[in-house]
Amino acid sequence: MSPTVSRPSTAQSVWLVSQREIVSKLRSRVFVVSTGILFALALVAVVWGSIAAQSDHNTPVAVTSETASVVDGMHGITAKPAASVPAALAMVKNGTVDAALVPAPASDGPFDYQVVAKDSVPQALVSQLSQSPTVRLLEGSPSDSILRYLVAIGFGIVFLMAASTFGGTIAQSVVEEKQTRVVELLISAIPVRTLLAGKVVGNTILAMSQIIGFALIAIVGLAATGQSHLIAGIGGPVAWFAIFFLFGFVLLASLFAAGGAMVSRQEDVGSTTAPLTLLVVAPYLLVIFFNDNPVVLAVMSYVPFSAPVAMPLRIYLGSAQWWEPLISLALLIATCLAAILVAARIYRNSILRMGARVKLSEALAA
Repeated sequence: MSPTVSRPSTAQSVWLVSQREIVSKLRSRVFVVSTGILFALALVAVVWGSIAAQSDHNTPVAVTSETASVVDGMHGITAKPAASVPAALAMVKNGTVDAALVPAPASDGPFDYQVVAKDSVPQALVSQLSQSPTVRLLEGSPSDSILRYLVAIGFGIVFLMAASTFGGTIAQSVVEEKQTRVVELLISAIPVRTLLAGKVVGNTILAMSQIIGFALIAIVGLAATGQSHLIAGIGGPVAWFAIFFLFGFVLLASLFAAGGAMVSRQEDVGSTTAPLTLLVVAPYLLVIFFNDNPVVLAVMSYVPFSAPVAMPLRIYLGSAQWWEPLISLALLIATCLAAILVAARIYRNSILRMGARVKLSEALAA
């Protein structure tokens, strides 16, 4: 009797496809060199931004007798005593200090103090406080500080580069497998959904590795320029960005794979992935042009395709309540699951169809 050959489990099949995707990418000299260049540019940007942010190294903060002890020993903070709370607020309004640390009103929550600033959140102060107090701005329009702008453009460009690069790679890989008939061999050994899952998982691992690399570069750059106290302030937003990016990337990667399955030639990939590329580019452009508009950022933070950029930025700016990221993440996960189901249906119904582009209505049909 011939020995029985057991087929790999679903998990093993997904991992085998994922390994194939990862290895093929790492063997690409273009990918390795471009990733190294991106990391180098990110390090230069972080170091330059940190140095620019230190142009006014010490942040003057007005304190009253009740809050003077809070800022004792803080790095980069110069305490300016004020006789009373109104006097401290007057110092903020006339520009004598960047912020005031005053006793919080009884109805303002569980904290004993409140940060009052003129038009921007004083990150050098807020990031060093043991508690996260209420921040009140005397003027409604936030300022466009260098560090704030770099954080906004940083989140936006990382999401844009990773999602568009790996999304396009997935679509091209699917079309290549259709052209060479390799896909017919693959789905004879593993289910179509497993093949799709492996492609998404493999590219997600690569994309998340890049995100972790950018996070490490930011930490190293801040530490190298003596801005270690800012790491605590940006650490939380970066962690949230990684979480949001994970689900946002899976959402887009699934749709890019489905878009690639609908065509049979590399020249036609753009016709099905152009709308998806727009969904990647739009959050980047919006966060650049409206990074100082709290209303636009608030709306973007609840739209699944822009939430991975907008919500971490709002967390960094201190304008998001503690429950907002949780609701936004729940909406993103729900959309991600729906997109996976739709993408799997399109992929299954289109992957073996050669010739002309498959219409969306046909791809969604049973």
